[in-house]
Amino acid sequence: MASSCFNPFRLRRSKSSKRLSSSLPSSSKARLNSDMENMERKRFDSLESWSMILDSENVETWEASKEDQEEWTADLSQLFIGNKFASGAQSRIYRGIYKQRAVAVKMVRVPNQKEETRASLEQQFKSEVAFLSRLLHPNIVQFIAACKKPPVYCIITEYMSQGNLRMYLNKKEPYSLSTETILRLALDISRGMEYLHSQGVIHRDLKSNNLLLNDEMRVKVADFGTSCLETQCRETKGNKGTYRWMAPEMIKEKPYTRKVDVYSFGIVLWELTTALLPFQGMTPVQAAFAVAEKNERPPLPASCQPALAHLIKRCWATNSAKRPDFSDIVAALEKYDECVKEGLPLTHHSPLVSRNVILNRLKDCVSMRSSVPVQA
Repeated sequence: MASSCFNPFRLRRSKSSKRLSSSLPSSSKARLNSDMENMERKRFDSLESWSMILDSENVETWEASKEDQEEWTADLSQLFIGNKFASGAQSRIYRGIYKQRAVAVKMVRVPNQKEETRASLEQQFKSEVAFLSRLLHPNIVQFIAACKKPPVYCIITEYMSQGNLRMYLNKKEPYSLSTETILRLALDISRGMEYLHSQGVIHRDLKSNNLLLNDEMRVKVADFGTSCLETQCRETKGNKGTYRWMAPEMIKEKPYTRKVDVYSFGIVLWELTTALLPFQGMTPVQAAFAVAEKNERPPLPASCQPALAHLIKRCWATNSAKRPDFSDIVAALEKYDECVKEGLPLTHHSPLVSRNVILNRLKDCVSMRSSVPVQA
């Protein structure tokens, strides 16, 4: 039987290594710790065979004691690990099968040597599981199970076969998405975020990389490692998220509300209209400086639908109080979607009304100007 990816003997430092390190000078200890960390990383990265399965002896080793088990604790005897398809600084994501269902398995490697990093990763794991396990919506990635056993924690979610939105946009020509496709994707995202905010949760890292696509090309919001309850966010220090999508008040580490997610959605909606990376040509730090100190935003192309451009500008307004709620965003996008389906121009200054009323007011509508009429 193939080796198990959860084999603790492969990922854990041996007792002899610990004894050896305690007798070495500080410089040698640092070198040894670095070597051990590199070795763990290489082993962690080498777990890529689809034939991997947790064998019985390792399952027994990794099973949580009865008192430590949560209702979401994974039955590791039912988990098959496959190929790695994504990775981060401390995490790897593998395809898998759990109880005969295709899943994604996010494994987080928690280093023992760095106390601060270990504590941060453990907190992110607990936070992500806590939020995912209580959220249930068609546009939120579905949580299935998790296991916590240092040095590797894992979170099992539904498998989203088409990757993330950023990968999808990277394959598109600039400005090539049809208005219909932009609205469909934007509605999926905004509905997921409307539900999230209704549960009192702020995502804090909404970006195209954290928006996943399934076989039907529907979008689901994912990655809640930096999320928080709105009532508790004031207790956290520093900024959270990713600079290119981060609201100016969070960059400046000032008090913030759920409207930081609305700002990030504005950047994502800009991505959908352009298929480009925001602040391309800038480093993340340069982008943050441009937003917070110069009040800059990604340039809106002349070909952008005026109604969509208006909504984007409202979402990324510097004054967070002027940004709409997601319930307003969903209503506006549904109105635009109805106009497109009826073959009518988009307008941002009329409420959602019947077809006859729209036809009567057609002269007042904003002209619809498509960029490149390519069906996505």
